[in-house]
Amino acid sequence: MRINVEGTLGAGVSAKDIILYIIAQISASGATGYFVEYAGSAIRNLSMEARMTICNMSIEMGARGGLIAPDDITFDYLKGREFAPKGDEWASKLQEWQQLFTEPNAKFDHELHLRAEDIQPMVTYGTNPGMGIPITGNIPSEFTFDEKERLSFRKALDYMGLEQGAAIQGQKIDYVFIGSCTNSRIEDLRQVAAFVTGKQKAKDVEVWIVPGSKQVEEQARAEGLHTIFEQAGFQLRQPGCSACLGMNEDKIPAGKYCVSTSNRNFEGRQGQGARTLLASPLTAAAAAVTGVITDIRTFINSN
Repeated sequence: MRINVEGTLGAGVSAKDIILYIIAQISASGATGYFVEYAGSAIRNLSMEARMTICNMSIEMGARGGLIAPDDITFDYLKGREFAPKGDEWASKLQEWQQLFTEPNAKFDHELHLRAEDIQPMVTYGTNPGMGIPITGNIPSEFTFDEKERLSFRKALDYMGLEQGAAIQGQKIDYVFIGSCTNSRIEDLRQVAAFVTGKQKAKDVEVWIVPGSKQVEEQARAEGLHTIFEQAGFQLRQPGCSACLGMNEDKIPAGKYCVSTSNRNFEGRQGQGARTLLASPLTAAAAAVTGVITDIRTFINSN
């Protein structure tokens, strides 16, 4: 399968929004059995870390895996890294990698074409990653589903404590988790720190920042990001899986709402009875400072 995203992303829209939009379009099982190539100008313009976010969530729509053709962004990211080839070996490998692209006349079993301009900041409302809507949207009404889908839809809304037809924006939240292998790379933490500089978290919201690795944590501290987080009232916790899947003591209490940058929102994923709303790091940060699901673009447009 090839999924083409052409055009320019709007302000406040990120790689996480792209992949949540795609999964919402084709469902959490829409790529079952396929290996997905992501292509198009919007994909090519993404940073390497943003591309990793998209490929990371391919499994969330049932795919066997996801790939993006390597290019200069890929090569620049790799060059000089600890385990990358050096010297003549680098030149040889680079020549090899530059051949790893899809031929113009390649035929795919299935191909999807999307416009970047149609993608808004996304947030999930249910209990699988395909149950996502634009942040300005409303939770779907039952009549939009076939009979087979109705039972799981009702069950998901009962678990989440949400009502069909209701707006997602303004939904009260209790926790924010910015972490996981999906969205806690250094680029994500820099983006969140830039947004929260000079701001404070909402009084009744607990915010956890969990770097994706020890290396990311050390880099964040070296850049002073931990100070920005602390001043905003965010907790910088130890790297690892943490509240992505309720590991160790990092669990969301039953009935509480958590905006999470992780990849899964299944029942009990972040703790027994926890209610997870998947979103991008920027959308999560906006919720952290307002205490409700908030369109990050309201901050961007006011500046």
